[in-house]
Amino acid sequence: MAPSLEKMRIAGHLAARTLDHLSNFIQAGVTTDFLDQKAYDFIHDNGAISACYQYTSKGTMPPYPKHTCISVNHVVCHGIPGDKVLKKGDSLNIDVTVIVDGHHGDTSRMFFVDKPSIKHKRLSDVTYEIMMRSIEILKPGTTVADIGRLGYEISKKYNLKVLDQFCGHGIGTIFHQAPSVVNFIDETLPDWNHVFQEGDFLTIEPILTTGKGRVKLMPDGWTIVTCDREPAAQWEHTIAVTNNGFEIMTL
Repeated sequence: MAPSLEKMRIAGHLAARTLDHLSNFIQAGVTTDFLDQKAYDFIHDNGAISACYQYTSKGTMPPYPKHTCISVNHVVCHGIPGDKVLKKGDSLNIDVTVIVDGHHGDTSRMFFVDKPSIKHKRLSDVTYEIMMRSIEILKPGTTVADIGRLGYEISKKYNLKVLDQFCGHGIGTIFHQAPSVVNFIDETLPDWNHVFQEGDFLTIEPILTTGKGRVKLMPDGWTIVTCDREPAAQWEHTIAVTNNGFEIMTL
Protein backbone atom coordinates (compact mmCIF):
# COMPACT_ATOMS: atom_id res chain seq x y z
CA MET A 1 0.00 0.00 0.00
CA ALA A 2 1.31 3.44 -0.93
CA PRO A 3 2.24 5.71 1.99
CA SER A 4 -0.18 8.48 2.93
CA LEU A 5 1.17 12.00 2.46
CA GLU A 6 -0.69 13.25 5.51
CA LYS A 7 0.58 10.39 7.70
CA MET A 8 4.12 10.97 6.46
CA ARG A 9 3.75 14.63 7.45
CA ILE A 10 2.66 13.62 10.95
CA ALA A 11 5.54 11.16 11.39
CA GLY A 12 8.07 13.61 9.99
CA HIS A 13 6.83 16.42 12.21
CA LEU A 14 7.17 14.26 15.31
CA ALA A 15 10.73 13.25 14.37
CA ALA A 16 11.65 16.91 13.95
CA ARG A 17 10.01 17.87 17.24
CA THR A 18 11.97 15.11 18.96
CA LEU A 19 15.23 16.73 17.87
CA ASP A 20 13.91 20.14 18.96
CA HIS A 21 13.16 18.62 22.37
CA LEU A 22 16.61 17.04 22.70
CA SER A 23 18.30 20.36 21.91
CA ASN A 24 17.22 21.55 25.37
CA PHE A 25 19.41 18.94 27.08
CA ILE A 26 22.65 19.04 25.09
CA GLN A 27 25.38 20.35 27.36
CA ALA A 28 28.72 19.34 28.81
CA GLY A 29 28.42 16.65 31.46
CA VAL A 30 25.39 14.76 30.13
CA THR A 31 25.70 11.28 28.66
CA THR A 32 24.46 10.15 25.29
CA ASP A 33 22.32 7.58 27.10
CA PHE A 34 20.61 10.41 28.99
CA LEU A 35 19.71 12.02 25.66
CA ASP A 36 18.45 8.71 24.31
CA GLN A 37 16.17 8.28 27.33
CA LYS A 38 14.79 11.79 26.81
CA ALA A 39 14.07 10.87 23.18
CA TYR A 40 12.33 7.64 24.20
CA ASP A 41 10.14 9.47 26.72
CA PHE A 42 9.15 12.16 24.18
CA ILE A 43 8.40 9.68 21.38
CA HIS A 44 6.42 7.41 23.70
CA ASP A 45 4.49 10.29 25.23
CA ASN A 46 3.40 11.29 21.73
CA GLY A 47 1.99 7.85 20.97
CA ALA A 48 4.77 6.70 18.65
CA ILE A 49 7.64 4.22 18.70
CA SER A 50 11.26 4.35 17.61
CA ALA A 51 12.09 2.54 14.37
CA CYS A 52 15.68 2.18 15.57
CA TYR A 53 14.94 0.11 18.66
CA GLN A 54 15.67 -3.59 18.00
CA TYR A 55 16.15 -2.85 14.28
CA THR A 56 18.27 -5.27 12.30
CA SER A 57 18.86 -5.69 8.60
CA LYS A 58 18.06 -9.27 7.56
CA GLY A 59 19.97 -10.56 10.57
CA THR A 60 23.31 -9.17 9.39
CA MET A 61 23.84 -7.18 12.58
CA PRO A 62 22.66 -7.49 16.18
CA PRO A 63 19.32 -5.85 17.07
CA TYR A 64 19.95 -2.16 17.70
CA PRO A 65 19.66 -1.64 21.48
CA LYS A 66 18.67 2.04 21.74
CA HIS A 67 16.06 4.49 20.46
CA THR A 68 18.34 6.97 18.67
CA CYS A 69 21.74 6.99 17.01
CA ILE A 70 24.11 9.52 18.59
CA SER A 71 27.46 9.92 16.85
CA VAL A 72 30.09 12.12 18.50
CA ASN A 73 33.09 13.72 16.75
CA HIS A 74 34.83 11.02 14.66
CA VAL A 75 31.90 8.60 14.95
CA VAL A 76 30.41 8.59 11.46
CA CYS A 77 26.98 7.09 12.15
CA HIS A 78 25.04 4.50 14.18
CA GLY A 79 26.69 5.54 17.43
CA ILE A 80 25.00 3.59 20.23
CA PRO A 81 24.08 5.85 23.18
CA GLY A 82 25.81 4.87 26.39
CA ASP A 83 28.02 6.27 29.13
CA LYS A 84 29.87 8.67 26.80
CA VAL A 85 29.96 12.05 28.59
CA LEU A 86 29.71 15.12 26.37
CA LYS A 87 32.34 17.81 26.79
CA LYS A 88 32.80 21.35 25.52
CA GLY A 89 33.75 21.47 21.85
CA ASP A 90 32.12 18.16 20.94
CA SER A 91 30.08 17.88 17.77
CA LEU A 92 27.35 15.28 17.59
CA ASN A 93 24.79 13.98 15.17
CA ILE A 94 21.48 12.73 16.55
CA ASP A 95 19.48 10.52 14.19
CA VAL A 96 15.83 9.86 15.02
CA THR A 97 13.29 7.73 13.19
CA VAL A 98 9.76 7.44 14.55
CA ILE A 99 6.86 5.27 13.45
CA VAL A 100 3.40 6.81 13.60
CA ASP A 101 0.50 4.71 12.34
CA GLY A 102 2.88 2.59 10.29
CA HIS A 103 4.62 5.57 8.64
CA HIS A 104 8.28 6.57 9.16
CA GLY A 105 9.75 9.99 9.85
CA ASP A 106 13.56 9.95 9.61
CA THR A 107 15.80 12.92 10.31
CA SER A 108 19.15 13.86 11.80
CA ARG A 109 20.93 17.07 12.75
CA MET A 110 24.31 18.24 13.92
CA PHE A 111 24.59 19.78 17.38
CA PHE A 112 27.51 21.36 19.23
CA VAL A 113 28.40 21.41 22.90
CA ASP A 114 29.23 25.04 23.64
CA LYS A 115 31.29 26.70 20.88
CA PRO A 116 32.41 24.42 18.03
CA SER A 117 35.82 24.48 16.43
CA ILE A 118 36.14 26.18 13.05
CA LYS A 119 36.81 22.76 11.49
CA HIS A 120 33.67 21.16 12.96
CA LYS A 121 31.46 24.13 12.10
CA ARG A 122 32.67 24.32 8.50
CA LEU A 123 32.22 20.57 8.03
CA SER A 124 28.67 20.72 9.38
CA ASP A 125 27.80 23.75 7.25
CA VAL A 126 29.00 22.16 4.01
CA THR A 127 27.15 18.92 4.79
CA TYR A 128 23.98 20.91 5.41
CA GLU A 129 24.49 22.80 2.15
CA ILE A 130 24.74 19.55 0.20
CA MET A 131 21.54 18.25 1.79
CA MET A 132 19.54 21.41 1.17
CA ARG A 133 20.75 22.04 -2.36
CA SER A 134 20.04 18.41 -3.22
CA ILE A 135 16.51 18.77 -1.87
CA GLU A 136 15.98 21.97 -3.85
CA ILE A 137 16.48 20.23 -7.20
CA LEU A 138 13.94 17.51 -6.41
CA LYS A 139 10.91 17.29 -8.68
CA PRO A 140 9.39 14.67 -10.97
CA GLY A 141 12.15 13.78 -13.44
CA THR A 142 15.09 14.40 -11.09
CA THR A 143 17.44 11.42 -11.00
CA VAL A 144 19.70 9.92 -8.35
CA ALA A 145 22.55 10.89 -10.69
CA ASP A 146 21.55 14.56 -10.46
CA ILE A 147 21.78 14.42 -6.67
CA GLY A 148 25.02 12.43 -6.71
CA ARG A 149 26.81 14.81 -9.06
CA LEU A 150 25.70 17.86 -7.09
CA GLY A 151 27.01 16.41 -3.83
CA TYR A 152 30.33 15.58 -5.41
CA GLU A 153 30.72 19.06 -6.91
CA ILE A 154 30.03 20.83 -3.62
CA SER A 155 32.29 18.57 -1.56
CA LYS A 156 35.11 18.97 -4.07
CA LYS A 157 34.74 22.75 -3.96
CA TYR A 158 35.40 22.71 -0.20
CA ASN A 159 38.01 19.92 -0.33
CA LEU A 160 35.92 17.63 1.86
CA LYS A 161 35.22 13.92 1.44
CA VAL A 162 31.74 12.43 1.02
CA LEU A 163 31.69 9.04 2.71
CA ASP A 164 30.54 6.85 -0.17
CA GLN A 165 29.80 3.84 2.04
CA PHE A 166 26.51 5.46 3.10
CA CYS A 167 23.49 6.99 1.40
CA GLY A 168 19.88 8.00 1.69
CA HIS A 169 16.99 5.75 0.74
CA GLY A 170 13.38 5.38 -0.14
CA ILE A 171 11.05 5.44 2.87
CA GLY A 172 7.37 5.26 3.75
CA THR A 173 5.60 2.37 5.45
CA ILE A 174 8.96 0.59 5.14
CA PHE A 175 12.03 2.09 6.89
CA HIS A 176 14.65 1.41 4.21
CA GLN A 177 13.79 0.68 0.59
CA ALA A 178 14.95 1.44 -2.94
CA PRO A 179 16.29 3.62 -4.36
CA SER A 180 19.66 4.29 -2.76
CA VAL A 181 20.10 8.08 -2.82
CA VAL A 182 23.79 8.94 -3.04
CA ASN A 183 25.69 12.21 -2.69
CA PHE A 184 28.68 11.12 -4.77
CA ILE A 185 29.39 9.85 -8.29
CA ASP A 186 29.23 6.14 -9.04
CA GLU A 187 27.66 5.39 -12.40
CA THR A 188 27.83 1.61 -11.72
CA LEU A 189 25.20 1.80 -8.97
CA PRO A 190 21.93 0.01 -9.81
CA ASP A 191 19.87 3.09 -8.86
CA TRP A 192 22.14 5.65 -10.54
CA ASN A 193 19.59 6.44 -13.28
CA HIS A 194 16.52 6.12 -11.06
CA VAL A 195 13.95 8.81 -11.92
CA PHE A 196 11.86 10.26 -9.11
CA GLN A 197 8.11 10.64 -9.58
CA GLU A 198 5.30 12.44 -7.81
CA GLY A 199 4.36 10.55 -4.67
CA ASP A 200 7.85 9.23 -3.94
CA PHE A 201 9.28 9.58 -0.43
CA LEU A 202 13.01 9.54 0.23
CA THR A 203 15.73 10.62 2.61
CA ILE A 204 18.71 12.74 1.62
CA GLU A 205 21.48 12.30 4.19
CA PRO A 206 25.02 13.22 3.15
CA ILE A 207 27.87 12.26 5.48
CA LEU A 208 31.19 14.11 5.07
CA THR A 209 34.57 14.09 6.77
CA THR A 210 37.63 16.30 6.82
CA GLY A 211 39.81 13.20 6.51
CA LYS A 212 40.56 10.59 3.86
CA GLY A 213 37.25 8.77 4.17
CA ARG A 214 38.33 5.33 5.36
CA VAL A 215 36.02 3.93 8.03
CA LYS A 216 35.78 0.88 10.23
CA LEU A 217 33.05 -0.97 12.11
CA MET A 218 33.45 -1.25 15.86
CA PRO A 219 32.99 -4.55 17.75
CA ASP A 220 29.43 -3.63 18.80
CA GLY A 221 28.36 -4.37 15.23
CA TRP A 222 26.88 -0.90 14.63
CA THR A 223 29.19 2.03 15.40
CA ILE A 224 31.15 3.33 12.40
CA VAL A 225 34.21 5.54 12.98
CA THR A 226 36.78 7.24 10.75
CA CYS A 227 40.09 5.38 10.72
CA ASP A 228 42.08 8.63 10.97
CA ARG A 229 39.82 9.96 13.76
CA GLU A 230 38.94 13.01 11.68
CA PRO A 231 35.46 14.40 12.43
CA ALA A 232 32.36 13.45 10.46
CA ALA A 233 29.07 15.28 9.96
CA GLN A 234 25.64 14.22 8.76
CA TRP A 235 22.35 15.96 8.08
CA GLU A 236 19.11 14.27 7.01
CA HIS A 237 15.57 15.09 5.98
CA THR A 238 12.66 12.98 4.78
CA ILE A 239 11.16 14.49 1.64
CA ALA A 240 8.11 13.93 -0.58
CA VAL A 241 8.27 14.51 -4.34
CA THR A 242 5.25 16.60 -5.30
CA ASN A 243 3.70 17.37 -8.69
CA ASN A 244 5.98 20.37 -9.22
CA GLY A 245 8.76 20.01 -6.67
CA PHE A 246 9.19 18.76 -3.13
CA GLU A 247 7.92 18.99 0.43
CA ILE A 248 10.18 18.41 3.45
CA MET A 249 8.42 16.17 5.98
CA THR A 250 10.91 16.73 8.82
CA LEU A 251 11.22 20.51 9.16
